[in-house]
Amino acid sequence: MNDRKRIPARKIISQILLDLKEQKYAEYTIYRYQLCYEWLLEFMKQRGEQFYHSRIGIEYIQEKFGITIEGLFGTHPPELRETIRALQVLWDYSEYGTVVIKLRPKHKPFECPEGFKSALGAFEADYIKRGLAEHTHITRMHVIKKFIIFLTDAKVTSPEQIDANHIYKFISSYSACSTRYIATMVSVLKTFLGLLFTEELVTADLRGCLPHVRIMRQAFVPSSWKAEDVQKMLDSIDRNNPEGKRDYAILLLVTRLGLRVSDIRNLRLGNLNWTRKNITITMVKTKRPLELPLLEDVGWSLIDYLKNGRPESKSDCVFIRHKAPYTGFSDSNTLHRMLSRRMNRAGISMKGQKHGLHSLRSTLARQMLENGTPLPVISETLGHVSVQTTSNYLKIDLNGLKNCVIDPEEVFHA
Repeated sequence: MNDRKRIPARKIISQILLDLKEQKYAEYTIYRYQLCYEWLLEFMKQRGEQFYHSRIGIEYIQEKFGITIEGLFGTHPPELRETIRALQVLWDYSEYGTVVIKLRPKHKPFECPEGFKSALGAFEADYIKRGLAEHTHITRMHVIKKFIIFLTDAKVTSPEQIDANHIYKFISSYSACSTRYIATMVSVLKTFLGLLFTEELVTADLRGCLPHVRIMRQAFVPSSWKAEDVQKMLDSIDRNNPEGKRDYAILLLVTRLGLRVSDIRNLRLGNLNWTRKNITITMVKTKRPLELPLLEDVGWSLIDYLKNGRPESKSDCVFIRHKAPYTGFSDSNTLHRMLSRRMNRAGISMKGQKHGLHSLRSTLARQMLENGTPLPVISETLGHVSVQTTSNYLKIDLNGLKNCVIDPEEVFHA
């Protein structure tokens, strides 16, 4: 057992606050940390706990905010950020006596050590060869950069010096993260270590040193909205201003046609066929073609935006920024802020539940299930590679399977 785990949380917190002062943190920032820790210590006192561990942090979040999280690291709702950050720091001090490398300031640029430049180059080439989405590549690179920083701090100067112990310690430093996050890290590291071996940058294949992290896809129930909340949000949008016209059209594409956010960002003017009344695209995620009907309400919302709301721009993207430069959305923009803004104005709260644009795809799937739509039709509409992927949505409405006999035309002309 780590000896630091035997140090009472109150003593570790005192050390954290002292270190923050020595590092010249703003007084207000230190005060906010202190306030978070006082509430946590009161929670632990009620539970009869003296020693901090990640489970306490997760239970504390549930108690204070009514939100269930899988781990302390990863993506969390905005209202948790301040508390999560304090708990992350407390976790690191409890385990290692300091803040670990993964929490370095974001503004510090990554500089690849000379000994790892060939390895990173091979990883970049693999991204180009496989034609991965840019967002996927950014996620992969983020993991590898953290791994290289970790190795550098461990005095490892080249891939050949990496051993099983380095891999174990790196993965172990993320033991407070969710299983899904760790599984992603392991998957990326497996690709990286495999490339090192095939490119003969190392003599030993270290992929066998990675732990097996099994994610049961069927263990996760997709988030979905109430039909009345979807309509409430759409009705609340002011369609007399340009941004309202744009956001309304975007949300209709998701709620009526189930388009992914990546395909909405990438939607081009040439993808809209007004004569045939359809939308034809090549999906960003799967690289497969997809043809969807241009439903009447969707079509009119697009016409209204393109004629009366879209700023003049040289971009051929259907949806563009409404602030200079008037270009398409970046590949990292999930449109989550737009959706949250629309939810707030409509007075819709989904605390403790995922509510990104993807949840609206799940809602469409649920509605189609409730209408008895055959699974292959739902799969084709959502652009899934296989029906097996779509079957995950069956958990939303198992009763809907009893009457899956509706004609596909009814779905597209409802």
